[in-house]
Amino acid sequence: MAEPRIRDDRAKGRLEAFEGDTYVGVVVYFVSEAEPHALVAVHTIVEDGHEGKGIAGALVREFYAIAAREGVLVVPLCPYAAKWAAGHPEEAPVPPSDVVRAAKAQLKATPELW
Repeated sequence: MAEPRIRDDRAKGRLEAFEGDTYVGVVVYFVSEAEPHALVAVHTIVEDGHEGKGIAGALVREFYAIAAREGVLVVPLCPYAAKWAAGHPEEAPVPPSDVVRAAKAQLKATPELW
């Protein structure tokens, strides 16, 4: 199976996956306000009928690749992203606890956005 095409919509906090023109999944995220900035994964969702194709893994891998290219950390608050990170330590550095605390505080302060 071909890798999905992945598009980052930073303004909306969505890393979206497509098979052809069909939307198949997303990582919903935000950029933390605290320094050092981090990309914070909140949800990873694969559309019904597209599970088991590696879409979620491709999305999270690209999420970490974007962060690496930008020189920022990733905070995987999404359970799937956290599990993926634990299984791929060479691609997913563990963020410092103070960065994780700041990301959790920002998420808690704005739950209506997520």
